Amino acid sequence: MTKRSEAGKYSAVRLDHLRRNVRNAGISGACLDLLYRVLHRATRFMALTMLSLTPDGVDPTFLSDRSEYAHRFLSGTQLAAFAHDPVNEMPEDFVSRALAKGDRCYAILDGETLASYGWYARAETPVTEDLTLHFHSEWAYMYKGFTRPEYRGQRLHAIGMARAMMEHVREGSRGVVSFVEANNFSSLKSCYRMGYAKAGTIVALKLMGRYFIRVSRGCEPLGLGLRPVDAAPAAPRGPRRSEG
Repeated sequence: MTKRSEAGKYSAVRLDHLRRNVRNAGISGACLDLLYRVLHRATRFMALTMLSLTPDGVDPTFLSDRSEYAHRFLSGTQLAAFAHDPVNEMPEDFVSRALAKGDRCYAILDGETLASYGWYARAETPVTEDLTLHFHSEWAYMYKGFTRPEYRGQRLHAIGMARAMMEHVREGSRGVVSFVEANNFSSLKSCYRMGYAKAGTIVALKLMGRYFIRVSRGCEPLGLGLRPVDAAPAAPRGPRRSEG
């Protein structure tokens, strides 16, 4: 491929991204995304929309029975087996650290195939190399959601989150918390559609080696906040989610 064709392909991708942002969030949203990307390239910057999901808010459509699939938390033995397949994006070292921390993986299985999954933590969990997320113990934190490419488009990611939330509630939790970066309008739209409610916003900016973190008032009842890693217990970090 020539440099000119590569540049044309890149421009087409950017234009498609711009059109999608305008469709999902309007002109103002597209401008916000541009500003977000500029800041992110210039320094360590994140603006996180914090979300919560409870039985009262979830769309019951996502709890309907899909008899062709099995839904459950996976055992350590099952996770070790799935970790061997690179398509699952579940490295063995990550699985080991997550299980040692007490995190669990809720999966949707198509026979012996791991179609979709999400990880759930009950303790403080890193979200980047140098920041960890904390939250009240009455909530479970959902991270590292993934759906195999051939199963995407069936909303299995949302179905898995809804079912995992109900499992945690049956165990005594209030529900599930998670976050989406503020410029990821398509993911936010999907979360709101399934019943997530916005709790607030957390903004983190790193300047001269120091983080400046602002947590909106709505996050306080859920205990949501960020801390530098060196100020919190070590824990496995969940890669960015790949939704289906």
